[in-house]
Amino acid sequence: MALTDEAASKTTVPVPPAAPSGRTKAAFAGIVAGNFMVLLDATILNVALPDLKTNLHASASALPWTVDAYTVVFAGLMLASGAIADRFGARRVYQSAVALFGVISLLSAAAPNVGGLIAGRALLGAAAAGMVPASLALLAGLYPDAKERMKAVGAWAALSGIGLAVGPVLGGALVAAGGWRLVFVVNPPLALVSWFLVRGLSSNRSEQRKKFDIPGLALFTVALSALTYGLVDAGTEGWGTPSALIALAVAVLAAVAVALVERRAETPVLPPELLRLGRVRNNLVTAVAANYIFYGLLYSVTLWLEETRHLSAAMTGIAFLPMMVPICILPFATSRLAHRFGARPMVMVAMAVNVAVGAVLFTVGPHTSLAVVTVAQVLMAIATTMTIPSITADMAVATPRALAATGQGALNAARQTGSALGVAILGTLSGMHAAGIAMAVGALVTLVLTGLTRRGA
Repeated sequence: MALTDEAASKTTVPVPPAAPSGRTKAAFAGIVAGNFMVLLDATILNVALPDLKTNLHASASALPWTVDAYTVVFAGLMLASGAIADRFGARRVYQSAVALFGVISLLSAAAPNVGGLIAGRALLGAAAAGMVPASLALLAGLYPDAKERMKAVGAWAALSGIGLAVGPVLGGALVAAGGWRLVFVVNPPLALVSWFLVRGLSSNRSEQRKKFDIPGLALFTVALSALTYGLVDAGTEGWGTPSALIALAVAVLAAVAVALVERRAETPVLPPELLRLGRVRNNLVTAVAANYIFYGLLYSVTLWLEETRHLSAAMTGIAFLPMMVPICILPFATSRLAHRFGARPMVMVAMAVNVAVGAVLFTVGPHTSLAVVTVAQVLMAIATTMTIPSITADMAVATPRALAATGQGALNAARQTGSALGVAILGTLSGMHAAGIAMAVGALVTLVLTGLTRRGA
């Protein structure tokens, strides 16, 4: 039967999403460049610590903070920066943060002493916190179709995640070429490229002018900063250190205050409708576990290579090269698999692999072949590339678009907290065998929790 004109006018034909334009691809490349830079700075300085110690006469207690000041501030400001990006516009916040990152990198390269460098690293952490949630919100606006957005976020996580693997290798090469200061010279060109490529994007500013929950933001920032500081300080100075205990106590008190204040908040920092989503909660727990394992193992292996096996910074960087292969290649497949099967099975397989890696590390001693540790690194990298892109892409779909930056801020705050927890626990254990146990336990707990969670919740 032929359709009437009226019926035909009401008939809709699905239209496939348009292919990304050149402008869309350029903006995507700019967002990737910025996040690549953020993740690069999380690992690039590790292998430069011996040279930095000699050049700046850094004490044993101050040296770890040249790395960890970045993590502490990054984690502490993540939620606040997500709320700011939702309020004032993701593009505006992103461009401001990326410009600051480039400028502060130059100041860090010129630091006259270890105190100045630690301050520079803390400011870099603040700029990084401004970039990451805003970048995910920009992607949400750039790819309005949910399927295309999930693919784009997966590719974004894959490409920018290469910075994690490149960091130790590039850091070792730069230190060998001219010292630790060259590590920071990499950032300004990347920042300039990123700023330029995203300049034409819409600011993606929320039409609803919500009030800031200033008490909630302040308390969340204090809680996350104190928790991260306490974990890092405990990991470097010992769990009985007064400063670590005080910081952890402050974190607990601030968390209790958050729970009380947020009940009465008109616009809470973490909206209840966000936390009621089971997929969001699962992603947050997995984010903590994934970074706990990755950064904890990275820190432990670096110490083992340099202190137990007495490798140079350049050779240590080369020893991390095998990790680059899965981190550079697999996330592209991960994003497709996550879209097809969901993030939950990907996480479960990854955590099972991490349990196996922990078992391998349990056998490592001072004279263990480097091949054994290399196998463990590669397996851990495979598990990480199965986990992080999956939960990042899933978060972009599970989170309402109006809360895109807030959701990604929460996810990345969870990841940075996991990073600090990994360094604090795995970095203080004596021997790789103990680190293997701690890693396996964390992976097993996450595997069980994910398995018990109702499918599709």
